[in-house]
Amino acid sequence: MTRALDGLGRDLTTWRKLRHLTVEQVADRAGVSRSTVLRLESGRGASVENLLRVARALGVLELLAKALDPYATDVGRLRADEELPARVRPRGGHG
Repeated sequence: MTRALDGLGRDLTTWRKLRHLTVEQVADRAGVSRSTVLRLESGRGASVENLLRVARALGVLELLAKALDPYATDVGRLRADEELPARVRPRGGHG
């Protein structure tokens, strides 16, 4: 998970710099504190809500949402016509 947070932080920093925005500007646009933006950029994380606020402020919220679209994957496309279960139970008695 640390690697994912670090990568996400680097990507947010890159987007901010590509947009020629300061940490303060992103924080103001996102309605979060400067330290929240810095926590995200350094890979230390923040709440999902604050991540989404910062992504919106950077203009990449839609990209983030698309990255999580299960039907944009091979598995999702293969199973797109299947009815999803109302509840998922652990397999093999684990859980």
